[in-house]
Amino acid sequence: MDIRTDDRAEAPDPDAAPHLASELAAPTVSRAYRCQCGRPVFLRNSQCLACRTPLGYVIERLGVVPLAPVPDQDKAEDGAEPELFTVFGDPGGRTYRRCANLMTAASCNWMVPAPREGDDPSFNTDGLAPGYCLACSVTRTIPDLSVESNGELWRKLEHAKRRLISQLLALGLPVVSRHADPVHGLAFDFLGNMPGGPHVMTGHEQGVITLNAEEAEDAVRERIRAEMREPYRTLLGHFRHEVGHYYWDLLVRPTPWLDEFRALFGDERADYAAALQQHYEQGPPPDWANRFVSSYASMHPWEDWAETWAHYLHMADTADTAMSFGVDATNVELASDLFTMDDLWQPGHPGAARFLDFLNGWVLLTNVLNELSRSMGQPDYYPFVLPRVAVGKLQFIHCVITQQRDSTVSAAASPGVPLPPAQSQQQDAAQS
Repeated sequence: MDIRTDDRAEAPDPDAAPHLASELAAPTVSRAYRCQCGRPVFLRNSQCLACRTPLGYVIERLGVVPLAPVPDQDKAEDGAEPELFTVFGDPGGRTYRRCANLMTAASCNWMVPAPREGDDPSFNTDGLAPGYCLACSVTRTIPDLSVESNGELWRKLEHAKRRLISQLLALGLPVVSRHADPVHGLAFDFLGNMPGGPHVMTGHEQGVITLNAEEAEDAVRERIRAEMREPYRTLLGHFRHEVGHYYWDLLVRPTPWLDEFRALFGDERADYAAALQQHYEQGPPPDWANRFVSSYASMHPWEDWAETWAHYLHMADTADTAMSFGVDATNVELASDLFTMDDLWQPGHPGAARFLDFLNGWVLLTNVLNELSRSMGQPDYYPFVLPRVAVGKLQFIHCVITQQRDSTVSAAASPGVPLPPAQSQQQDAAQS
């Protein structure tokens, strides 16, 4: 259980400056969390070391918050935590329990709704595995914990997945478990290679994301990265790439976005198996760096989408985190050319100017981050160069996500308003 806080740091007011990613994520969402004592706390924390206040991630607050025990409940034995909590400072608000995975190797600090008399009747635990939070409810298979080393691998996998899920929620994307929707719901299988068995391949199929648990071992993952000649390979990167395939099925394939997708990324009906074989036998095309965010993105339109989607999530989360802590690179002088409206997919889109500001701010920020990494003798923080062609693809993904977020907000605010196509499809499947 990670309860570490840094007593030396003072997290600035997240509202003191606009977010670089304010056009990409809800502008009120911050990665800079605070305990009730004023100390900074972080996404993994379940207790503040400074004052011992319990902490937990609450979805309705989109962040880690201080907790207060609900009064008049049965006294906990042997100094154990009480069962029920409210958000500190909101004693009459919703009540929560700890996720059942708090004290396991997963060390989950997310909170589970625990309705009581007087709670909002719409506040329920539909779609959650009994006793588990949303982030743990989408995990379908965990590594074999009878193998001692697998506990640490599971912890690393869950930490990366919880960061992913927290960002998806902040972006307003639907995160639906298979407990709520057995057909279109999201599920994760963390599998290990078995002696004599087939090698576990990381991938996505119809909402099920499989990750080889060995990728959580840093030495193994670095060896694979070197063998594949990749500039970057992380667990979080795997999660963001594979969930991109899931959201393509949900937000693009059954919607009017499909024609524009094909115009930008190519026709996904091209033979995938043949494209995969050609990529590994012949390598990427010589000019891939002028058209794609990575060499793997050149393999097939589906992979171009997933790689570009992953970069979008990298950029949005990193920029919002930087601005949450008051880091602003916009005053850095840059010698290289910045992107212009001519590089965008739709320069006339209402949000085009703000998206372009974000993109150029990202270039400035990563120049600083790369230099900081080099100062420590480490590899570049962001070892990529965005080609101008990829900028239009990033804007397309931005527009898809923004429309989904806006549709979700409108539907929640206006009962009876039809859901957007992807959510309507989910609802129909759940009710059939």
